[in-house]
Amino acid sequence: MPQTTTQSGQSGQSLLEKEGKYLTFALGPEEYGLEILKVREIIGYMDITAVPQTPHHVKGVINLRGQVIPVIDLRAKFGMETTDVTDQTCIIVVETSQGHRKFSTGIVVDRVQEVLDIAGEDIEEAPQFGSSVNTDFILGMGKIGESVKILLDIDKVLAGEDYGSLAESASGARTQKSVSEET
Repeated sequence: MPQTTTQSGQSGQSLLEKEGKYLTFALGPEEYGLEILKVREIIGYMDITAVPQTPHHVKGVINLRGQVIPVIDLRAKFGMETTDVTDQTCIIVVETSQGHRKFSTGIVVDRVQEVLDIAGEDIEEAPQFGSSVNTDFILGMGKIGESVKILLDIDKVLAGEDYGSLAESASGARTQKSVSEET
């Protein structure tokens, strides 16, 4: 019996650690949140340069003030149907960590909503759907009034792909193209 108390105490403690400010955004009717400390900036949708032989959810790269940044279509990454770009579509530039390196990656979302301060007691663990459904990328479920925001661990959402090397290879190809054009 004491073990159950300890386990729920540890679970409650980890949920309290998740409290804080979250940038909320929408993909269709679903609402999500990102830890605000992971957000570098929010920019309007801009032209994206496609990179050949990338997964379907990789839109390509953008040049953001001289830095080449890979851009991911979060709808496609989550297996949702893609939609047309609107005046509310934007790119959230997030900073993620892979190993000891930090990367900037743009994620395309339908619309940004607001920054919410979510208390630890308003965050529940991600529901378990069985072993066939991976929910490791979900930090928790934020209860805001009558609605629920899916709080994402953006490092885990973007894990498994080396977007940093994608940006480097695209940047190298541009540099090489510029050099060949000059000669």
